[in-house]
Amino acid sequence: MAEAVVEVITGRERRRRWTVDEKLRIVAETFEPGASVGQVAVRHDVYPGLLFTWRRQVRNGNLSSPRAPLFLPVATEAPDASSSSSSRRGAERSEGRAPRRIEIEFTDGSRVRVDDGVSMTTLRRVLAALRG
Repeated sequence: MAEAVVEVITGRERRRRWTVDEKLRIVAETFEPGASVGQVAVRHDVYPGLLFTWRRQVRNGNLSSPRAPLFLPVATEAPDASSSSSSRRGAERSEGRAPRRIEIEFTDGSRVRVDDGVSMTTLRRVLAALRG
């Protein structure tokens, strides 16, 4: 009766983990004058097919550096402590005053003014459309 032999291979895993910045840097090398995807792949020990996948992801906008959040100063008015917000809104409208608004200004100078009654879904859609 023959014995079964099991060989356990330990060592480094072949699959590598690349950060987004590393991928973008390697993809950028493929666009340099005179560069070829094959040469860049060999230099970074990456399969050319993977490099083509990363290039397609960059082209489609699926692979890009995360944008840092932008924080801006906000000026607010203290609410009138003697009335609730719903009765204040009703009073503003019945007295002919405009409802409270916020103004969002983008770095390109465009602005959006939003009334206090706008839904978050609508606001998200407008902001997404303005960002392109």
